[in-house]
Amino acid sequence: MLVVGLFAICLAVAASCQRHQIRITKETAISTATRQADFRPQRTQVRLVRQGLNGRPFWAVSLSIPAASGKGYERVAVARVDANSGKLVAFTDKADTEKDAP
Repeated sequence: MLVVGLFAICLAVAASCQRHQIRITKETAISTATRQADFRPQRTQVRLVRQGLNGRPFWAVSLSIPAASGKGYERVAVARVDANSGKLVAFTDKADTEKDAP
């Protein structure tokens, strides 16, 4: 009975660890985000972030086109890609984000 209990605990721990692994590469996350954007980004920034109590890993991908004036951006999109499954979980696209300070 003890062996069965230890096996069940090990199985639960192993399954939990699988959810926290990073299986998707940074390049795959960029590709996933770029497919959602309706523009061709000139700049790309990627950061691995962990969210939630369990620390689930996500790739935060920022795609942008700098404004011609050098202030702000003509276009910015931000995607959040699950680093374990590769699923796109959030996408925000902002056009004309250049704003002058008042």
